[in-house]
Amino acid sequence: MAIRFWLGVVHREHVLRGVELGIAQLNHGSKQAVSRLREADGLIYYSPKVSGPDGAVLREFTAIGRVADDSVFQAPDGAVMTNSFGEPYRPWRRRVDYDPFAVATSIRPLIPVLDFTSASPNWGFQLRRGLIELSRHDYELIKAQMRAVI
Repeated sequence: MAIRFWLGVVHREHVLRGVELGIAQLNHGSKQAVSRLREADGLIYYSPKVSGPDGAVLREFTAIGRVADDSVFQAPDGAVMTNSFGEPYRPWRRRVDYDPFAVATSIRPLIPVLDFTSASPNWGFQLRRGLIELSRHDYELIKAQMRAVI
């Protein structure tokens, strides 16, 4: 199966926690979202805000990595979230090997050259899905920007 590239939309606070744990969690712990990822797929996180829902605006790519294996698992017993009905549940996750040398970078200079942003003036609307597939071009461009020495 071919390697695919993904953009997950998650607040920076949650991204940093995921990087620390070596996991990916998308769409509030949705099994469907993390099940779309496959071993060796590339994953980049875009963080519109520092934290949610009232956090400061950020608009940065905040982490990049590769899916470590094909295992989809639920968080351990201690990690419980609450759904919109107030019911507790354990979020679904994937193991990810994050690039330790990547640095957060603004989306602004890349907007004119990325496939997913240049195709439509309303490109941000698609990010509401929480996970979108990226072209190899976009993945490599963002990766290079996140590895650029400043």
